[in-house]
Amino acid sequence: MNLIRASIIIISMMSVFCYSQGTAGTNAKYEYRSLIDLPSAGILEKGVVGVGLDVLPTGVVISKIEVGAFDNFSFGISYGAGNLIGSGNPEWYSYPGVNVRVRVLDEKDGIPAISLGFDSQGKGAYFKDLKRYEIKSPGFYAAVAKNFNFLGYLSLHGVVNYSLERSDNDKDLNLGIGLEKTIGGQISLVVEYDFAINDNDSTSIGDGSGYLNAGVRWSVGDGFTIGFDFRNLLDNKKFNSYRADRAIFVEYIRAIF
Repeated sequence: MNLIRASIIIISMMSVFCYSQGTAGTNAKYEYRSLIDLPSAGILEKGVVGVGLDVLPTGVVISKIEVGAFDNFSFGISYGAGNLIGSGNPEWYSYPGVNVRVRVLDEKDGIPAISLGFDSQGKGAYFKDLKRYEIKSPGFYAAVAKNFNFLGYLSLHGVVNYSLERSDNDKDLNLGIGLEKTIGGQISLVVEYDFAINDNDSTSIGDGSGYLNAGVRWSVGDGFTIGFDFRNLLDNKKFNSYRADRAIFVEYIRAIF
């Protein structure tokens, strides 16, 4: 079983070096499907495949493959482990994550794009006793996005979500907001604030400050996008060992039909 799990990660990593299209800067050809942790209203076009990696603290690596199956409909699968990079045994996630999204309204003048979706992939360590990830998965969500011409492009984002990770007894709806600002043709800055309303009671990991994340995205070659993130800038965790941290993001996208 461990060999199968390792093969999934390795195949996804190898795929990153085979496919390309970029998402950062004013020359981006495809939309973001998430800012950092929060889902966005972006979607893959029909016939497009995206492959991505998140490399997080404590050796966490999460791989994802997503396909634009039909017009305004995409789906994907993800899988990861803690301590995959480092020494000792990897701490494999109990289940793969799945995501499905539907664009219900395209952006027009004065009207934002709106997407509905489901994503069961959380981030960070998985706590089996609480049946949740360190950063809860979005679960069911609705996301909106609106683009503006402002020294390039400025994109504003909002999301409301309901995670199915509720064994810590914090079952609230959650809210998030974010923005992307392009810096030239190949670089974008992204910022998001997760209110973490579903992660702020006595049994939760969050202490009530919410999760503030910021990052940079760079299309470095023929669509090859990499990113560097500063996460949890408000130290929204009750444990001293889980304060602000850094992460790396890698993505390729390619039209296959």
